[in-house]
Amino acid sequence: MTRTGGCRCGAIRYTLSAEPLATRLCWCRDCQYWALGNAAVNIMVPRATVAVAGTPRHYDSVADSGNAMRRSFCGDCGTHLFSESSGNLLNMVVRVGTLDDAGGIAPTVVIWTASAPAWAHIDPTLQAFPGQPG
Repeated sequence: MTRTGGCRCGAIRYTLSAEPLATRLCWCRDCQYWALGNAAVNIMVPRATVAVAGTPRHYDSVADSGNAMRRSFCGDCGTHLFSESSGNLLNMVVRVGTLDDAGGIAPTVVIWTASAPAWAHIDPTLQAFPGQPG
C-alpha cells in the first residue's frame, strides 16, 4: 500500500511505498520536545521506500541512546517529519501526524518509558521498554 504525507503548509511532500515495520509511542526526552510534552507517535519504514519532494531542513544531535540523529522538518511551517539514526541505517522514522491518512495505524510498542513524566499514561496492553529496544 502506498501512503502519502507532508508538512502543514505543503512545501514538503512524501510518498511511502511500503507498509510500516513498526508503530511506536516514544517518550524519549527529544520526542517530548517534538510532541510538545507528549509521546511522539512514529512509524518505522525502510529508508529506500521513502520519496521526498521539497527540501527539508535538518537538526543533528546525539540521542540518549548515543546514536547520531538527524531530524528533518519543514523550514517554512516547522512541521517535524522524519528522524534518522546512525544506529539503524536501513530504516527511518516518520511522524504519524504528517500522514494524509493514518487509517489502520495503531501503536503496538511504547519506548523510553523511563523518561515519561509521572502523569503519562502508559497503555498496559502495549509492549513497553524503559529505553531503546535492542
